[in-house]
Amino acid sequence: MPTARCSPAEPTPHRRARAHPVRDVGHLLRFRAATVRRPQAAALALAVLGLATVAAAVVPAWVAVDPGLARLLEPGLVGVALVAVGSAAASGGGRELLPRDAAAAHPISPLTDHLGALLLAPLSAGWLIQAWALLGLASAVGVPTAPVVALCWLVASTVLAQAVGWTSEWLRRRHRGLLPVRLALPLVVAGLLAAGPAEVVAATIRDGDLIAVVVVTLGVVTVELVVLGARLAGAVARLVPRDEGRLETRAHTPRPTPRSDFAVLRRMDRGSVWRSAPLRRGTWLLALAPGSVALAGGLDWPALVLMPGLVASGCVLLFGVNLWCLDGRGMLWRETLPVAPRTVVAARAWVLAELLLGAGAVTLLLGAVRAGRPTAAELAAVVLALVVVVAQSVSAGLRWSAAHPHAVDLRSARATPAPPLAMVGYSLRLAVATTVAGLLLTGLATAGRLDLLLAVAAVLVLVSALRIARSVRRWADPVARAEVVAVVAA
Repeated sequence: MPTARCSPAEPTPHRRARAHPVRDVGHLLRFRAATVRRPQAAALALAVLGLATVAAAVVPAWVAVDPGLARLLEPGLVGVALVAVGSAAASGGGRELLPRDAAAAHPISPLTDHLGALLLAPLSAGWLIQAWALLGLASAVGVPTAPVVALCWLVASTVLAQAVGWTSEWLRRRHRGLLPVRLALPLVVAGLLAAGPAEVVAATIRDGDLIAVVVVTLGVVTVELVVLGARLAGAVARLVPRDEGRLETRAHTPRPTPRSDFAVLRRMDRGSVWRSAPLRRGTWLLALAPGSVALAGGLDWPALVLMPGLVASGCVLLFGVNLWCLDGRGMLWRETLPVAPRTVVAARAWVLAELLLGAGAVTLLLGAVRAGRPTAAELAAVVLALVVVVAQSVSAGLRWSAAHPHAVDLRSARATPAPPLAMVGYSLRLAVATTVAGLLLTGLATAGRLDLLLAVAAVLVLVSALRIARSVRRWADPVARAEVVAVVAA
């Protein structure tokens, strides 16, 4: 029989995928671009983000700043790398350019996946805000070419975080888990950065000495880390995701059935959150990381007023901007239950609110250890800030979930509830809203106006409550609900 098609000269699809990872990344990017619902808005958003980045690197050089800001360079460099490492480690190696279910039918190599995750890393509000802050600081206190050094540090930190993320996932998928090593890995990386490279880069930005040497060194390190990350991604791809399998196959002892429909739905939604690997990791990271920073830095009470907004705007991005993605294909079954639609959305909003309140409370408790004794206005401002930002986040999540649903499989540790550009828009809008509310409450607390503090907080909570009530009424519309179910359960 003819054997021409079986000749070794004919590359298999798997070999073609491995031979052209850069080309495959281009195909995937074009595929993702073709699925964007509003391409003009996406192009405008990318242009605005690019202009904002350029402005952050150029404009501060023309403004007179305090020379004492130079002291913030080294901790800022370490903080950028540490946040990137923690995020990549929690997400199991970065975000997916193509969802896992869709990738199962295509010959996508681990190298392609690794490069795609690197390209998606900057599409995060946390990364962008830190990048703008670092570029602005370097431009303000350094020589004219200092932003180039800061940009090289950002790229190197992102690639390092990706490699550490793959390492953490490889350890996580090993038989025994190596829990202490996984927990200590980001701290070890931060210690190494603080001990050497960050100090050298900070001195280069301040003084302008050896800029070419530092840029070339960071470039070489970046290339080496890309290669190392590719090898680690291949090693991870050959192992079974044990955390996800353990959560999905664990036996749970039956408990007595709650007496009300609301309590039953609330228990189901809690289980959907805490039995999902990415949601558990992300919640604990966002609860402990800002609180640990506040504890280490000894922040005072006015600064702690801004922390609940940071935590809430981060936690709501785990699933709150696409609340119904927790059900997935099971949403068809959920819609057949003899339960009022308002009860369903009320239970989902309740679970989201208690998650945000719990994460914010953990952060505030850690920060309060070294904050000293607060005044009545400061204590009230911190508590009210937590309540206000939780109400704002829940109302925003309900509106966006009904207006822009997405079909997402949150079983994967690297999944996100919405496309990358949508996540950037959500996170920036939430960050602006919660930061403005926090700054307003901080100013009133500093002035000691407890009466105005209570009045402003009451108005903000009332506005959010009205928006939540409006979202609940909209969910009762069967046509609007059917549109969301059709998308999420696809």
